[in-house]
Amino acid sequence: MTKNNILADKSVDFAIRMAKCYKYLREEKQEFIMSKQMFRSGTSIGANIHEAIQAQSKSDFISKLSISLKEGSETSFWLVVLHKADIIDDAIYNSLKSDLDEILRILISTIKTSKNNE
Repeated sequence: MTKNNILADKSVDFAIRMAKCYKYLREEKQEFIMSKQMFRSGTSIGANIHEAIQAQSKSDFISKLSISLKEGSETSFWLVVLHKADIIDDAIYNSLKSDLDEILRILISTIKTSKNNE
């Protein structure tokens, strides 16, 4: 994990949860398409956050975090679809959505602060 970077740490934890949920959906629910989309966007959040940490400029940093925000929005979409299709239950949905919403709030705050400090 990264030193004193809550957003990066939370994104790693979330990516691990996405991997476990993807495995569950494939093995237990035999759901292969939407679960893969959710997995890709859900793990991309953290990948872009970690890229942002090594950004070459403030605009690069903001750009990478903005991509993470978009990936988070897509992940939210897939979670809603999987939940409304009764593929994931309330407990899984609420837990993952809560973690995702927290990451998105931190991302939005970080992007706003970075833009204000340009």
